[in-house]
Amino acid sequence: MKEVITVIAKALVDHPEDVRVNAVEGENSVIYELSVHPGDVGKVIGKQGRIAKALRTVVTSAAVKENKRVTVEIMS
Repeated sequence: MKEVITVIAKALVDHPEDVRVNAVEGENSVIYELSVHPGDVGKVIGKQGRIAKALRTVVTSAAVKENKRVTVEIMS
């Protein structure tokens, strides 16, 4: 899952070397913290949050196989 988020985020930003994904696992859930260059935050979020919503939808769909709740948080 971490790799999927990394690949998508690197394709969107101008500074792919600054993309970091940290996974915080709980009992029934996983929180992925996506960290990007401060200048690329807007590109990852998109207009009215559309790109962020699409990224979360892809990750949530892929997580159905693991029977866990997945959240993606975008950090600068």
